[in-house]
Amino acid sequence: MHARFSTSRTRLALLALVIALAAAVAVTGWPLGSAGAQGEVATVPSGPLLESERNTVEIVERYGPSVVAVNVVVEGVVTDPFADIPEEQIPPLFREMLPRFGREPAPRRGSGSGFVVDAGGGIVTNLHVVRAALDGSSLSLRDGAEITVGFEDGTTASVRVVGVNALYDLALLELTDPAALPAGIEPILLSEAGPRVGQKAIAIGNPFGFASTVTTGIVSAVGRTLPGVGEVSAPLIQTDAAINPGNSGGPLLDSGGRLIGVNTAIIPSVSATGQRGSLGIGFAVPSSTLVETLPELRSGGYVSVSNRARLGVTVQNVAAYPEALRERLGLPDTGVAVIEVAEGSAAEAAGLRPSSFAVQIGGRTVPVPEDVITAIDGVPVADSSELQRAVFALEAGDRVTLTVVRGSETAELDVTLLVVPDEPSEGP
Repeated sequence: MHARFSTSRTRLALLALVIALAAAVAVTGWPLGSAGAQGEVATVPSGPLLESERNTVEIVERYGPSVVAVNVVVEGVVTDPFADIPEEQIPPLFREMLPRFGREPAPRRGSGSGFVVDAGGGIVTNLHVVRAALDGSSLSLRDGAEITVGFEDGTTASVRVVGVNALYDLALLELTDPAALPAGIEPILLSEAGPRVGQKAIAIGNPFGFASTVTTGIVSAVGRTLPGVGEVSAPLIQTDAAINPGNSGGPLLDSGGRLIGVNTAIIPSVSATGQRGSLGIGFAVPSSTLVETLPELRSGGYVSVSNRARLGVTVQNVAAYPEALRERLGLPDTGVAVIEVAEGSAAEAAGLRPSSFAVQIGGRTVPVPEDVITAIDGVPVADSSELQRAVFALEAGDRVTLTVVRGSETAELDVTLLVVPDEPSEGP
């Protein structure tokens, strides 16, 4: 027992000595390992970047200056709550107080993003970013409205709207003074090829007014549709790169710095205070859509469903019908079912037939089509977006041939496209 006790006392003494030495080091500032002298902060040289990091940095340094903040200001209109009351009906004393009741609303302000696409100062953005400043369906600004862009170097410039495509929520702006374009800016190159799911995606924009914000992610999916984006149901790119309010109109780039999409919308998360933010599900208009519409944007004009040549039909993808129902009705596996035909439309003149009856499936009413469009000018169409893209690429007076399945027969119908003033809610 005595020997064990002595050993324990020895260990305690050694432990106390170690603690005392450590305390002495802390008090006197004796060096420990590679630490510097007292009062100095140890630093190490920066290490090499990973390949993926270096790629992002290079893309941002090269094309970041080409991304702009788009700022919209719409002045308020003076309002008078007594404007409709004859002056003689207002008591004199109260009449003297009227100026106090006049109220001039604060200017409406909004911001988004855009990017330079040519050396002349052409800037692409979303239509919804600048729509509040436009006078109806025109390219003219409302009285008291102004659109400016801010560059990465801090300079700002006034712009005008050159062209609008409401079908795909796109707009082209142009510097009113081309000399205002900062030196050294490289127009962002547009990719005509569709992106691949899983590839890298870099978003640059102006979220919540924080200019030149960069986020990265991947292409999560392609061919998505989202109600409210543009006037037609067009395929979109889905990405998990963080996109927030203010990113609209900014570029989504690939690892080569090429444009793969125009950031347009998000599925937002909403905080307790009502603030909307990124949930990791963002959407972009594909670069290929911009490539197709850019020549028309540059030529000017306001393109929308109301002034575009169309077939004049409301449609439904055949693939959306349950397989058992398709088999029972004798419908093809793919194609576009004609649900409604607008009066006075090109489709009506060509003899396309609307649905005449419906069936109940799971408590839901499902219209049964008489006609299913399977091809246009010999090119198969699998869904409504393909039909829309083919039709909206044409002009009024152009003639197309539709392949139509009607019951057990297949027919070719020649259609001359027309502008349909009273368009159905969906469809080309």
